[in-house]
Amino acid sequence: MPRQLRATYRVQLHAGFDFAAASSIADYLTTLGVSHLYCSPYLQAAKGSTHGYDIVDPRAVNRELGGAAGHARLSEALRGAGLGQVLDIVPNHMAISGPDNPWWWDVLENGPASRYASYFDIDWDPPETRLRNVLLLPVLADHYGRVLERGDLRLCWKDATFTIQYHDHVFPVAPQSLDTLLMTAAERSGSDALAFLAGALSELPSPTVTDRASVERRHRHKTVLYESLARLCAEEPGVVKAIETAVAEMNASADSLDALLERQNFRLAHWRAAARDLGYRRFFDINGLVGLRIEHEHVFRDTHRLVLGWLADGTLDGLRIDHPDGLRDPEAYLQRLRSDGPDAWIIVEKILEPGEALRGSWPVDGTTGYDFLNRVSGLFVDSAGEKVLTEFYAEFTGESTDWPEVARAKKHQVMRETMGSDLNRLTALFLDICERRRRYRDYTRHELHEALRDTLASFSVYRTYVRPEPAVVHEDDVRRIVEATDSARAHRPDLDGELFEFLRDVLRRRLVGDLETELTMRFQQLAGPVMAKGVEDTAFYNFNRLVSLNEVGGDPGGFGVGVDEFHRACAETQARWPRTMLATSTHDTKRSEDVRARLDLLSEIPERWAQAVHRWAVRNARHRRGDWPDRNAEYLFYQTLVGAWPIETGRLTTYMAKAAREAKAHTSWTSPDETYDAALRAFIEGAMADLAFTVDVESFVAPLIAAGRVNSLAQTLLKLTAP
Repeated sequence: MPRQLRATYRVQLHAGFDFAAASSIADYLTTLGVSHLYCSPYLQAAKGSTHGYDIVDPRAVNRELGGAAGHARLSEALRGAGLGQVLDIVPNHMAISGPDNPWWWDVLENGPASRYASYFDIDWDPPETRLRNVLLLPVLADHYGRVLERGDLRLCWKDATFTIQYHDHVFPVAPQSLDTLLMTAAERSGSDALAFLAGALSELPSPTVTDRASVERRHRHKTVLYESLARLCAEEPGVVKAIETAVAEMNASADSLDALLERQNFRLAHWRAAARDLGYRRFFDINGLVGLRIEHEHVFRDTHRLVLGWLADGTLDGLRIDHPDGLRDPEAYLQRLRSDGPDAWIIVEKILEPGEALRGSWPVDGTTGYDFLNRVSGLFVDSAGEKVLTEFYAEFTGESTDWPEVARAKKHQVMRETMGSDLNRLTALFLDICERRRRYRDYTRHELHEALRDTLASFSVYRTYVRPEPAVVHEDDVRRIVEATDSARAHRPDLDGELFEFLRDVLRRRLVGDLETELTMRFQQLAGPVMAKGVEDTAFYNFNRLVSLNEVGGDPGGFGVGVDEFHRACAETQARWPRTMLATSTHDTKRSEDVRARLDLLSEIPERWAQAVHRWAVRNARHRRGDWPDRNAEYLFYQTLVGAWPIETGRLTTYMAKAAREAKAHTSWTSPDETYDAALRAFIEGAMADLAFTVDVESFVAPLIAAGRVNSLAQTLLKLTAP
């Protein structure tokens, strides 16, 4: 039986804090009263990973943490101390970092005919003919032709294995594409055996032939042929020399290398191509994390074998499920997981928006605690300060105080700048649906694209949970779909209103069919990333009225939580989710609980805060470079300074640079503005070197220290006693 859950202690495992280090704190955790060590993901991750969410092989324990042996010693140490273990798992995606991910490597080598093609969420038949049956890999720093002509792409041959290399990137070579090169080497060396291998490779089943027998035959023959090539090279030095010469000649000719690259199952491209043409689902907008088809039984089994074994033998008592909103059918996944772990404590990283409830049909014990985090933090925000803080924020920064419209605009921005590929994929599906229905076939691709985009931007929650099979759609989902399509229609009077009604009926399953189902499922999978990137990672850095409210699952447009509201929420939690997790800080929160606790105090002294900011702005005008930094960034700087004081200048400049790029208002990660970045850095360094300013800040913060500690301790007390 699982150990009784009382409190968890999360550790972030990495090479600098591995299984042995975690083992060393077991007795300390017991002394604290903790019942379970809560570990970040520790299946095999990409080399050098500091977080573990970039898994490359779910069949192995991370070697950098100590591997299977180190994991066994950790588990034994925890058992000896009377502690259980909870593990964070990542069912939505994997990292695609070269040969370290053998499944992805096989897909690159063999295309649709890979034994693992069904594991990944790849569109092998996109609208553009040039991208059919190939994977777009946007990894190049410049356009393909320029990179090729500079000689940055190379065919490499080592230990009888061919690869394509681009700086640190390595890619496999499609077996058939080697026929010309090997035949040239065979003629030069006079080797009939090599000529036979070249011909046999060219006759392998096509990578577009995907029936099971052909896939198995391709894999079997390819393996035998490569083994034969390795033996031949070991026995005949003349063959090795001939191949080396052929490889060198190919690398010396851009045309020859281009011809080889054109025969691969992937297409190397400039990194900006990902914004429009990417053919696989990602985790949010990260090209290096590819979506899994976890809804397939064989994918679930292969990715969960170790984890389910640990649940069965008592090594694990619980699981934290990362990003369930990315899954095609979260409920089906959780049902499958629960059937294999009937006694496990299962919590989901479900971010609930204001007014949203965790789906009661999910067989889980609760969420990871963002809902509690925002409720308890809101208790310490004084609603009486809202008017003054709102008016002052608008006056000082000139920014909008209409939070819903800010959030909506930023969702549009991320769809336009980084998620165009996903939206284009939806648009193609919607177009095919309309083509089948004469009433809607005259809508243009652009009109369908715009209707989808505005509807996605109008959702007030991360996603709906309509199931793929024909079934009754939950009333909450119906309401969210109607609200979103009505809002989108109101924002787009230039589009035909009937188009939004049609989309509404597709999304709530009033119109069914294979394409309609596919559109609904993919729409839901995209809605979450649009919310996360548009709101959490963009709007939260633009709407700086009181940044302690800008937390995952929070509502920056609201202002505080009443005591009665808090008690009602606690009573509901006790009744429905008594084993849910309560958290006040996580590895994903924007600020620590202590920083938020101190910043909440600004709501109690809005006039004093406004006076201080005015005074500081006048003092620091000398450090500005023209209009930079903008007042919104300056306002965030002052809040950050107060919340984290005392803080080192280097840490502050690093944070503010990140915040400015996340905001995407004047600079960004994909389009950095060096002039703005330099002005922001100079402003912060100048202000922090100004003794009169820092003394004033210290004087302002001094009376907040004790009060902030009271808030922090009160939060902790509530966390320890609330249901």
